Amino acid sequence: MSIQEIVKILTDSGIEKNEADVEVKMLIEHFANYGVKDILMGKKLDEEKLSIVKEKAGLRAKTHQPIQHIIGFADFMGEKFIVNPSVLIPRDETEILVRHAIDIIRRHNFTSALDVGTGSGCIACMIAKYTDCRIIGLDISSDALNTALDNASRLNLFNKAIFRKSDIFSNVKPGESFDIIISNPPYIPPSEKINIQKEVTFDPEIALFTQDEKGLEFYEKITGDAVNVLNSGGFLTFELGINQSDAVKEIMSKDFCEIEVIKDLAGIDRVISGKLAV
Repeated sequence: MSIQEIVKILTDSGIEKNEADVEVKMLIEHFANYGVKDILMGKKLDEEKLSIVKEKAGLRAKTHQPIQHIIGFADFMGEKFIVNPSVLIPRDETEILVRHAIDIIRRHNFTSALDVGTGSGCIACMIAKYTDCRIIGLDISSDALNTALDNASRLNLFNKAIFRKSDIFSNVKPGESFDIIISNPPYIPPSEKINIQKEVTFDPEIALFTQDEKGLEFYEKITGDAVNVLNSGGFLTFELGINQSDAVKEIMSKDFCEIEVIKDLAGIDRVISGKLAV
């Protein structure tokens, strides 16, 4: 069994060739502990380990389970995060949100942050790692919070990234306030369930879908209550769904100024932020 034959297992299941190449590389690195250094040194891939890689590729091809779930980790901003079916797999678009939030924090010397819907904790952990902020990550899912805690532990972010069970702001304590709120909320309308990729169906529905047909439910809820927990001059920043920037800007414009929209590499409005106007 060659590596190219394993790649073919994936491409025959409908996975694009470039994606299949990357995924087989991920499988080999994880299950065979075989990387670029081994290739350069001319080290041969153990047949027994290669058979494990083949087995995992077959599972991926048969079920379309995300490669990150099969491996148990996802790459995000240069770190590996534990992922499982209880959390959303971190995506490249969310890196734009985190980098924008880090820029805001550094420009304003902020020291306190809140991550609403923390999931795997990837947003909270990276903000804790790259800024002087102490950040609290909120999530309604106990399983997600356990995963976030494990990720913070792996990155030695004790006392900088803290996690708490909360339905949006329900468990923010009296008197607590923050310099910046960051959120990648659910923003897919329920009508879109029939159109999403098979791989996405392995993510928790609670992290993906809204109850309303415009996908704006959580933007409205978070923005409406953010004014009560933000410090004066504080910021609110969201990841956006496709074609949602105008509607979210309108929602935010009531209480926020200096609203800024950031595009992703495809030219899609992906992140929005605003400064509390009062």
